Amino acid sequence: MSKILVIEDDTNINEMICKLLKLNSYNVVCAYSGTEGILVHDESIDLILLDLMLPGKSGEEIIKSLHSKKRVPVIVISAVCNTCKKVELFKLGADDYITKPFDNDELLARIEVQLRHSKNSKEVKNILKFKDIVLNTLEHTVECNGLSVNFSKTEFKLLRVMLEDVNRVFPKSFLIESVWDNEESADDNTLNVHISKIRNKLKEKNPVEEYIETVWSIGYKLKK
Repeated sequence: MSKILVIEDDTNINEMICKLLKLNSYNVVCAYSGTEGILVHDESIDLILLDLMLPGKSGEEIIKSLHSKKRVPVIVISAVCNTCKKVELFKLGADDYITKPFDNDELLARIEVQLRHSKNSKEVKNILKFKDIVLNTLEHTVECNGLSVNFSKTEFKLLRVMLEDVNRVFPKSFLIESVWDNEESADDNTLNVHISKIRNKLKEKNPVEEYIETVWSIGYKLKK
């Protein structure tokens, strides 16, 4: 049974959505602010319904923080109809957008579509490959050149982020936000040290291959 996090500060709307979801056999977690939503978001959440107009943090900030903990589909629910705003949210990681007032059947259909896409994506991404690196996201194992590599939790998360998009240049700020939890402190030097450790461990298994290259003044990318 899928678990949905509802982040909506209007008590009546929040309760209405949660009741609708429970009636349709979803597990539900209710939050009434962006800060509360970020705190309760964990590995058990499969999808997030996010009101855009929340007190305190902006919708854009909330999406970034939610994705840094666990990336799941985010459907924005808002009375804002501005096309430019919608485009911005999609660029920041929102997966869908529904405008208030909305039809309940349409909301349920959009949720079903996003959960189906997410499930298919997870099945494909259980095994991530690049050159002779094989990373198993379920078993938390990495092989290089057919040999097992022992990575720390942070090193594993860093490599996983990069293997999930092998063509991307990763800014240092993005890697830090994606890997380190909000309560942990990390800076460019911390990131550089971890990247160096990943490089060294991979090189031990295959001395003739290079996997990660530095993009000066920006960050890192996988070396093709």
